[in-house]
Amino acid sequence: MRVLDPSDVDQNVPAAVRERLGEMLERRLEEAEAADPVFAADIAGRVARFALDGGRRLRSAFLWWAMRGCGGGAREAPRALGAAAALELIQTCALIHDDVMDGSAVRRGRPTVHVGIDGQYGTAGRASPCGTFGGAAAVLAGDLALAWADDAFAEAVRGAPAEERAADAWRVMRMQMVAGQYLDLHGQVTRATSANRAMRTAVLKTALYTVGHPLALGAVLAGASEHTVGRLRMAGWSAGLAFQLHDDVQGAFGDPATTGKPIGEDIREGKATYLLAVARELCLRDGDHVGLRLLDEVGGAPAARARDADGGAPPVRAVDVDRVLELLETCGARESVSRHVEELCARGVEAVADAGLSREAADRLGDLLRDACGRGPAPGRPARPGAVRDTAAATDTVGPAATAAAVDPVAVADTVDGIDTVLIGEAR
Repeated sequence: MRVLDPSDVDQNVPAAVRERLGEMLERRLEEAEAADPVFAADIAGRVARFALDGGRRLRSAFLWWAMRGCGGGAREAPRALGAAAALELIQTCALIHDDVMDGSAVRRGRPTVHVGIDGQYGTAGRASPCGTFGGAAAVLAGDLALAWADDAFAEAVRGAPAEERAADAWRVMRMQMVAGQYLDLHGQVTRATSANRAMRTAVLKTALYTVGHPLALGAVLAGASEHTVGRLRMAGWSAGLAFQLHDDVQGAFGDPATTGKPIGEDIREGKATYLLAVARELCLRDGDHVGLRLLDEVGGAPAARARDADGGAPPVRAVDVDRVLELLETCGARESVSRHVEELCARGVEAVADAGLSREAADRLGDLLRDACGRGPAPGRPARPGAVRDTAAATDTVGPAATAAAVDPVAVADTVDGIDTVLIGEAR
């Protein structure tokens, strides 16, 4: 394994993480081949390709620059790269399972894992408790990715001065990620429509998992104080929420060529997003009963929509998705959420700047947070070589003025302030 100088990694963090991930996966694939060639080809190989071939390595970049900003250098670099590789694998698990649960056909512009397996074996029409054979096999693929992630993380932090602190943070991150995913599913089947519920789901599923915990892990690996770790986690809450809200807007209005997913997919799936919750609040405020009925009929959970002759929920028509998108514009929901993205992103960047990191790391993290939220680097500073760029950058056009939504996501972020403290204490 080639040892990389930290300053070399600084030039292109995603490439360095991919290299470390490739070295680790090469060993895991050899073990899978020894176990069974069919399993290695169908499951292990797909997991490895998924982890290596896509994604922006956002979590890895947040972890690396937090480590560097807290004084980490050559001694901490191998552990940070190993932990970053573990983050990429737990993200692989999350996305494979998420696609099965949502019934998504496309991920990153390619067939999802379960669709690819069904295509290989011609089993798309054969129902099983997990949907199809491909769905059941994809559950196993996600399980394997999670097992590999745990192995990689344990190997990375073994013997580190902060091993126990890092392990605590890793355990809490995994549980909160699953809790957020469950709330997402629960919201769909129970027709949860409140903005508070949507924000809590976003905090657990995205804000902490995508930004807060990776920043905290990087700081912990560098031996940072609990005060610094807490400041970085707070920055992650704010910027992570901005990231999720930006993703909600992109999921509704983004170009499939850049997002890698069909336009309006969250609407078709009945996802209880904050964007739709804001639209409902604004329709209630304005007495727009037609808009509320449209949100119920089209944006509601599949289980709640009118049943067809066979007892199933009919697919949402493209024309109805267009009607919801038009409503999101005219009622002011899109503008309101986009404004919250700006506010939350700015708050996250400010918190990073005040966390006592090295100047270069603070600048890099600020640029990463802006990129993740579709806002680009700070004015007057060009994008750096190897920077993680947001291929689904916002192209919002501002519509009619809207009052602030009934729930302020900044305030909601503050209401989960005690989650990490309580859970990490229990983990210990």
